[in-house]
Amino acid sequence: MAREQLVFLVPGFFGFTSVGAVSYFRDVERALGSALEQRGVQARIVRCATQPTASIPRRAERLRRQVLAYGGLRARELHFIGHSTGGLDVRMLLTPGVRITKGDSEEQIGRRTRTAVSVTTPHHGTPLANHFLTVQGHTLLLLLSALATSGTGRGAMLAVSRAVALTARLDDWTGMQDSLLDRVAERVVRALRTKGGDSVWKYLEDVKRDQGAVLQLTPEGSDLFDAAVADRPGVDNGCVVAGVPPPRERFAPRAVLEPERIALRALFRLLHGLASRPHPHYPYPAPAANVRRRMSRALGFEVTPGTNDGIVPTLGQLHGRLLHAARADHLDVVGHYTLSERAGDWLPSGAGFTPEGFHATWNAVADAIAGRG
Repeated sequence: MAREQLVFLVPGFFGFTSVGAVSYFRDVERALGSALEQRGVQARIVRCATQPTASIPRRAERLRRQVLAYGGLRARELHFIGHSTGGLDVRMLLTPGVRITKGDSEEQIGRRTRTAVSVTTPHHGTPLANHFLTVQGHTLLLLLSALATSGTGRGAMLAVSRAVALTARLDDWTGMQDSLLDRVAERVVRALRTKGGDSVWKYLEDVKRDQGAVLQLTPEGSDLFDAAVADRPGVDNGCVVAGVPPPRERFAPRAVLEPERIALRALFRLLHGLASRPHPHYPYPAPAANVRRRMSRALGFEVTPGTNDGIVPTLGQLHGRLLHAARADHLDVVGHYTLSERAGDWLPSGAGFTPEGFHATWNAVADAIAGRG
């Protein structure tokens, strides 16, 4: 019997396989599996667990252990898909000569790997990471972690701010001492602590215990990372990039009936603004003219150093060959794009991402794995 192919889905910052009712790679396994079957590729898809905000070497080591546990050294071929920071975990694991632990399992994994796809990965860091290092940023990090994993967290945020007050003061979050953000986060954590034994609270404890990746995702830290890792010869490196237009609010009377969307939209506006400030000393590499044109056509507007998906600058997501560009935010591409569904779009960017766009994204990834792209 022919040995199987394995495809590993590697989550990013805030990463998890599932917490409570929330699945990180929402519908990705189904969409990608179907696309691969249509291309004649028989592969087993594995959703990996990770340490949400731990350092990249620690995350890469956990990925290595999971590859071994799922029979990676017996597989015919390995393929990796890393979303966000997960793409950096994959790059480190596959670097020739890397020594994450004793033995040569990294080299054996590398020799079996055929494809490494990064999806909205901060290959050159993100300005948001610099903000997370501040006192206010730590509060924002905890709040985002709660929102990423918990409907309870979103409800608590709404109860304490009631949308209008949050929107009015969002732009003043940075640098304030006793800010609304602090009170929102305190209420969120208090609401979750009442369920102290559940998976969400354990996840938040992991975030609080190890935030090593935050420093490594700054533009300065990423510059060092990029100098230390190398692409493995024989591995097809490709990327999926995303970006959204700058948020422009248009208040409609019916919006008062959707206070949760108003509050979350205001939060997205803050994140987008922070991510749109490129570091003056660590610019993003300039893409080839044809790549820039392709991205601009797909997004529907000109790509600049300030263009981002709400978390990661679009130009900083480029690594290897461009597989696909999506007018989408950071979480749209992994299936979190419908607010009306349970545990849906918790960062509504207004990008207008659709199921058709979602399938186009993962069809492009399937093409890369099948050797068609």
